[in-house]
Amino acid sequence: MASSTVPSSQQARPPRPNLVFRHLRGSRSPAEFAAAVRRAAREIGERVSCDARYVHRVEAGEIRCPNYAYERVFLHMFPGRTLTDLGFAPRSSVRGRRAGAAGDRPAARPENPANATSETSGASEPYETHNRYDPYDESDPHDHEESDVLRRAFMTGGGATVAAVLSPYGLAPEASAAQRPVRRAGTSDACALEEAVRRIRVLDDRHGADGLYRRAAAPLRAAYELLEAGATRQRTADRLYAGAGELAISVGWLAHDSGRFDDARSHYAEALATARVTDDAALEAHAFCNTAFLARDAGRPREAVRAAQAAQRAARPLGSPRLMSLLALREAGGWAGLADRTGCEQALVRAQAYFDRGPAEADPEWMTFYGEAELEGLKAQCWSTLGDWTRAARHARRAAELQDPHFTRNIALYTAELADDLARGGRPDEAAQAGMRALDLLGEVQSSRVRSMLSGTSRVLLPHRRTPGVSEFLDRHASLPRMV
Repeated sequence: MASSTVPSSQQARPPRPNLVFRHLRGSRSPAEFAAAVRRAAREIGERVSCDARYVHRVEAGEIRCPNYAYERVFLHMFPGRTLTDLGFAPRSSVRGRRAGAAGDRPAARPENPANATSETSGASEPYETHNRYDPYDESDPHDHEESDVLRRAFMTGGGATVAAVLSPYGLAPEASAAQRPVRRAGTSDACALEEAVRRIRVLDDRHGADGLYRRAAAPLRAAYELLEAGATRQRTADRLYAGAGELAISVGWLAHDSGRFDDARSHYAEALATARVTDDAALEAHAFCNTAFLARDAGRPREAVRAAQAAQRAARPLGSPRLMSLLALREAGGWAGLADRTGCEQALVRAQAYFDRGPAEADPEWMTFYGEAELEGLKAQCWSTLGDWTRAARHARRAAELQDPHFTRNIALYTAELADDLARGGRPDEAAQAGMRALDLLGEVQSSRVRSMLSGTSRVLLPHRRTPGVSEFLDRHASLPRMV
């Protein structure tokens, strides 16, 4: 049943697809276009948490007019155009907003956001029915504050702070089951769960897993409580199961990247079980993908190959060449661990061939990180495992150069990989330079994986302390504070 807050005239009017916006996206996938939107936002000092689903909603006509932050970004991306030129409805025509009330131009961004009130305070924005639980509701002020508020909550805040940030999304974990009223989960809960997954991924992309894992486990428990409560509709139940599975994978990845392999294995198994219960091939492919990656890192390369092959069987009907490319790379990593150069090369060829087919509408939302930089980075890891340091360094250097600045953690990872490959390849001076760049990024990134790689590099460089630059790198690395 439609919400009673939606006027009947709006209930009866189906959304009109925004074909202009779809044309402007061109050959880019929704995920790639969303990344371009985030880059454009950073260029003008805006913060938007645009992702593939937001792009889908715009193109489907569900978002008739963007909020002011997105408007500024879109007009920056397409100079000389107006909102109507981009296929949106005039702001004055949406939800009966008075013509000329605030003009049809976006307000200037306040110099001090801390002293400014949200655009959505007071009267509700005229974009869609306001739902404080819906992460895609364009009147949600959290979109503009995501980077700072969530980083503070997860990276420095305690449990109470995390609960305060998550509670608007229905995922505050502190109350016991006896204290909470028993009710069946609805659409707002599914939205909350999906948003929790999305925000955890964004924080990991920017800041790494360490410091996130312990705090992200509580929303996962809350998610499975929602499943236990049941849902009002089957479609909502399907979203809840998919969201819980994706959240289990996200929390598993945080455990994986911070070196808690047993915890990661448990979370991935939980996601896989959820996928099997609901016959969700996309979730199954994702769970097997991460299981393969974990098996490789845990020194079980044969298991990595088997899990990657299982993921490819699950993913084949989904119609995403990019997903198949990533899964072929997971298989290649397993073959490299088995020292099977032929098997590795064959998998790498398949990965490149799938990648070259380009993006597709069926690409999963969670694959926003997978572009040419990640392709190069995973190739570098394969060649490094096989001991071909020159080829590994070439791919690692290209990965670091290509990476979207949004993915700070990955830039640190590729740069650390480059430093290690150069060190082991007999180029200590270049290795020290790359190592210093990776150390610079540790101010923004907390990742046990990156720190572990740099520790390995420092051990390799110890005999070369007299080489210019090496001593400086070794001293700076030795001064790093211990991780808690």
